[in-house]
Amino acid sequence: MAIIKGSTKPPTVYCLGYSEDVDIIREREYPLLKETTYLDHAGTTLYAKSLIDSFSRDLTGHLYGNPHSMSASSQLSSQRIDDIRLRALRFFNANPDEFELVFVANATAAIKLVADAFRDSTPHGFWYGYHVDAHTSLIGVRELAGKGSRCFMADEEVETWISESGSEEGESTRLFAYPAQSNMSGRRFPRRWCEQIRSRHGDMKQGIYTLLDAASLVSTSPLDLSDAAAAPDFTVLSFYKIFGFPDLGALIVRKGAGHIFESRKFFGGGTVDMVLTDGNPWHAKKVSSIHERLEDGTLPFHNIIALDSAFETHRCLYGTMDNVASHTRFLAKQLHERMTALKHYNGAKVCHLYVSPTSDYGDPSTQGPILAFNLRNSRGMWIGKSEVERLASVKNIQIRSGTLCNPGGTAMSLEWTGADMLRHYSAGMRCGDDHDIMDERPTGILRVSLGAMSSQRDIDTFMAFLDEFYVDKPPEGLLVPLVESVPLLQPSFYVESLSVYPIKSCGAFRVPDGQRWEVRREGLAWDREWCLVHQGTGVTLNQKRYPRMALIRPILDLPHGILRITCGDGSSTEGKPLEISLRRGSANSLTASLCQNASKPSTVCGDRVVLEAYTSPAVSNFFTTFLGVPCTLARFPPQSSTRSCTRLKPSTQRDYPIQKPSMPGAFPQGTPKTSSPTPPSRQNQNQNPILLSNESPLLLISRSSVNRLNESIKSLSPTNPNSTKNKKAVAADVFRANIVVAETLPTAERPYAEDTWQALNIGPQRLRFEVLRSCERCQMVCVDQYTGQRGDEPYATLAKTRKVDRKILFGRHISPVGEYGEGGECLGTVMVGDVVMPSDGS
Repeated sequence: MAIIKGSTKPPTVYCLGYSEDVDIIREREYPLLKETTYLDHAGTTLYAKSLIDSFSRDLTGHLYGNPHSMSASSQLSSQRIDDIRLRALRFFNANPDEFELVFVANATAAIKLVADAFRDSTPHGFWYGYHVDAHTSLIGVRELAGKGSRCFMADEEVETWISESGSEEGESTRLFAYPAQSNMSGRRFPRRWCEQIRSRHGDMKQGIYTLLDAASLVSTSPLDLSDAAAAPDFTVLSFYKIFGFPDLGALIVRKGAGHIFESRKFFGGGTVDMVLTDGNPWHAKKVSSIHERLEDGTLPFHNIIALDSAFETHRCLYGTMDNVASHTRFLAKQLHERMTALKHYNGAKVCHLYVSPTSDYGDPSTQGPILAFNLRNSRGMWIGKSEVERLASVKNIQIRSGTLCNPGGTAMSLEWTGADMLRHYSAGMRCGDDHDIMDERPTGILRVSLGAMSSQRDIDTFMAFLDEFYVDKPPEGLLVPLVESVPLLQPSFYVESLSVYPIKSCGAFRVPDGQRWEVRREGLAWDREWCLVHQGTGVTLNQKRYPRMALIRPILDLPHGILRITCGDGSSTEGKPLEISLRRGSANSLTASLCQNASKPSTVCGDRVVLEAYTSPAVSNFFTTFLGVPCTLARFPPQSSTRSCTRLKPSTQRDYPIQKPSMPGAFPQGTPKTSSPTPPSRQNQNQNPILLSNESPLLLISRSSVNRLNESIKSLSPTNPNSTKNKKAVAADVFRANIVVAETLPTAERPYAEDTWQALNIGPQRLRFEVLRSCERCQMVCVDQYTGQRGDEPYATLAKTRKVDRKILFGRHISPVGEYGEGGECLGTVMVGDVVMPSDGS
């Protein structure tokens, strides 16, 4: 392998010491990376194909039994566990005479094991100190610290505390914890702290113990515990961070600190020599080793056996962890330099990187291969983290965003105070949501992290992605105006198509030509009245996660009062259709055997609603079989709706009650159906109820805007020159609009004219609709509604041409306006071909 000189000492290298060039390794060992750029190795690295093959051969070639037995199969398991435990200690240069390794589920489980032991070690409790840049799991230990806790906000505070520690916390047992490497920024912390603390306090039973979170560090760097005097008392890590598989963690205990577990109260199977269960409760713990006292119950022995294959495969591919460290350091340094140099046309920086002043991407003692950052546009405005992560995902680039399970480090980097964060929480912000910008500052951070199999191509692809979507070009280079103001020549538009989506996130029912369709205050009749609900979580399913939902096609058979549902692509039907009665609350429907209803709470677009779930196995099996997801159908009829949308000028009045609806029928042209209940108060009509739609009763798009977008898709260059398959035109169906409008004269198209509309009248009744706002788009528009396959368009092009104030916009949310007629909540009807009369409010 060639040595590539850098500006650091010693020289950096690219895959030096690897068995082969990293691109060859990737092609053979990581086939799932063929069209994916994976940059989330700090979350987990990837497992090699040969690791899984080796483990499979091991399992099929040997009989492994529960190790808590004397049978031959059990003894074989015990033997392998002992050997692998020793191999794991040697992997970290830990002398088995000085250290013991305890197998746990993950690093968090190891932290909790230590915390529980300290809680039980003294009736007076323990004192706990931790660094602000700690993982959430380290912070959680403070809740068990009976003698209080302290968060050290800077390294200098730690240094001062170590030099002055001795009497300020009294004689209580103390525990100090910190990360070897920040999982947020990759900054590496001084290893000398453990040695300094021990040199002042020795191995006193009432002293200060050290806990090192090495989970982030060991993914790309060697952990050397050869000097027991300088090593942490407790080291926690996760093996999947290093090898990708198995899902297993470890607690490495320095034997000199092992007495802290002597007072641990809980015991499980396999950790005791005898237990009395009569009136004199007593038990005798195993004393032969620390791990025998701590590994409660049956070990995950198959995972431990897999660890042997992981060690061997990693050695064969990459040699040593030093080789991995050198390889990832070279790539991280290059990526940091390129991101730092990235600028907009006006010279403003694109990337705001969160790097400690003490960090150097060429110095392994100060920095690991992680880059934490946010993006700004050419005007200095922050770009939302969720948008970047979504767009990266559309382009098959896997990154991470949020607080990254590092609340202290993130808050410090973003300069948020505790009071700020409490205010954000009160305003509705939650971990993992889309509240990206608050008080004109980002609420989270973007992170890319490298691993053993990262390549130069990954770096190039990611930088091309940033350049394509987030480097602002000179204004004259914009292809499409964001909002185009045009004079309205009326009448000039008509309804090209009408679509109803009876089941949320499933296929459309296209209203037949010549059939008038009821418009109600909650939208088109029967629109999004049903949904699919996960049987385990109660959350409604959507195409973002399950794109095959697009192939579930409902048909509204109004003459027979049936919702008929088929599954499959446009050329075939998979199995018999399912028929559901349209009648609400009726036990005498055509499909009574399939319609056993039960109330079920669910989450829809962040709202909690009560749905009527179909509990019949025939219903759940129909959808579960097709999607491969345990789910069932549920209904949210209009009379149960407590959800509403707000117009441009919202009213402070409460929603009016919804009257029980009648079934809409098919109406001949010009003969709208009417009937008559009690009309609501006019003052409450500034809010319309919605069923299971995301934001509004109706969504409108323009045919000419779709045409202009497709022109842009074909003209813009892709990030990856090989991805020409994604550059075909998209159908209007991907936007899942209820109403598609088109110009009466195809030669007089006015794309994006709808951006200026504030209201419109449709049809001979001049049924009025108010425009609420533009529709903010997500990656769901990339699902082909005819094949259920994901691509990168049109979201990729929308992100370049239709971004306004951090939002990617296409289409308009509209809401019907009017009073109840004599027929209830029916406000009127619309039909394909109806004239559309827009108004821009002027």
